[in-house]
Amino acid sequence: MPEARHQPEAPTRVQSLAAGTSIDAHRHDDHQILYAGSGVLAITTGAGTWFAPGTRAIWVPAGTVHAHRAHGHLDLHMLGLPADENPLGLAAPTVLEVGPLLRELIRAYTRAPHDDGPARGRLRAVLLDELRASPQRPVHLPEPTDPRLAAVCDVLRHDPADRRTLAALGAEAGAGERTLSRLFRTEFGMSFPQWRTQLRLYHALRMLADGAAVTTVAHRCGWASTSAFIDVFRRTYGHTPGAHTSRVRSVHDGGAPPRLPSRP
Repeated sequence: MPEARHQPEAPTRVQSLAAGTSIDAHRHDDHQILYAGSGVLAITTGAGTWFAPGTRAIWVPAGTVHAHRAHGHLDLHMLGLPADENPLGLAAPTVLEVGPLLRELIRAYTRAPHDDGPARGRLRAVLLDELRASPQRPVHLPEPTDPRLAAVCDVLRHDPADRRTLAALGAEAGAGERTLSRLFRTEFGMSFPQWRTQLRLYHALRMLADGAAVTTVAHRCGWASTSAFIDVFRRTYGHTPGAHTSRVRSVHDGGAPPRLPSRP
């Protein structure tokens, strides 16, 4: 990543970001929790990209150099925590599930950042308790280091609908299927199909945030059918792409997000 600016304190506040807005690489001496009630938030570090729709938040540990990008309109809720206070015990960026209670706690806490009254202290205590209980939901595109692996990843990042096999992609990159399969496991901790699904979901969330139709997203991201895309999306996020889009529009328009079905 480019040279990062140093902003010692991680702010606690709400910041509106228009679609496509970026915040350049920077680091804090504090931990930070980032939550976007609408759109999709992407956080990029030297280790890769983490992305979160409105049902997820991203934990960024103190000292981590990171850049933000908004896909769709974001009301970005930022919550800073001192470096000696780590309720999650996490040393790397992590995507967290945000349930209805945690969502409202984050919203309430970040909207009054200068309030230091006793009620705010109680709110903070409950918020930290909810964070400790929040499940981790890894939605992460790691950054490859091996040039052969990077060549394959670049091809699919530019065209996630490319359905070629790993062997065919490897022939273009100058590496065998077995070698590439091993590299996906050793560098990313996942198989090639798992990584490709993560990549397609990332592109899908970006397109949905920009208002693309579900059928268009399914086609452009490489799923064999719209129903296959809906099934993968539901299993990953607990609701359909259509429900996700409705929720984003509701939050952007200032209404309460609709109740989503519970995870099966």
